[in-house]
Amino acid sequence: KEFDKLQTQVEELFKLQHGLIRIGTFSSVATHWLPNIVKKFQNDYPNIDYEFLLGDYEDIERWILEGYADCGFLRLPTHNKLESILLEKDKLFAILPENHPLIDCEYFPIKALSEYPFILLEQGEQAYISDIFKKHNISPKIRFKTLDNYAIMSMVESGLGISILPQLILKRIPFRIVVKELEIPAYRDIGLVFKDKFSMSLATKRFLDYLDYR
Repeated sequence: KEFDKLQTQVEELFKLQHGLIRIGTFSSVATHWLPNIVKKFQNDYPNIDYEFLLGDYEDIERWILEGYADCGFLRLPTHNKLESILLEKDKLFAILPENHPLIDCEYFPIKALSEYPFILLEQGEQAYISDIFKKHNISPKIRFKTLDNYAIMSMVESGLGISILPQLILKRIPFRIVVKELEIPAYRDIGLVFKDKFSMSLATKRFLDYLDYR
């Protein structure tokens, strides 16, 4: 028994030194969180390899359920067969072109979301923006839909409409746009999601310990 235990420990240590972590992620986490987390993790475990699977919420959830990804960053709540760790409540903001008529308002009125052309960040059925529209009974004038955060900001800058984006996306933006808090605060909950800790590789378990470095 002691020999078997020792052999298991040796095998796990080898996997920790030469493992692969497959992480499902969406673009803002890949841009703003993962570099910091991985840099710190790599300092301590330099031989671990990574595979980042970029997709929308539904893609990432499916990859974890089917075993293509070991874990993934997702908007919560997620599938009832998955476990999750809440990491952050990411505040949502209205973004406007610089010449917008409501540029001087302190908070962007919720009802005004239906009064101007809207550019929708398309993230499937789990889209947080759809929740805002449903909650406040708003029918937006959706002119454009895209999966690309930067395309939305560029279109807003060009005066093609307004949009709502999370704070994490709005870090270090290269566009001439105005960011306004919503009259009624709204958030998306971001968490790390996985099947279960029992079946998780040692490298992935250790990776969880580094999430605070984001």
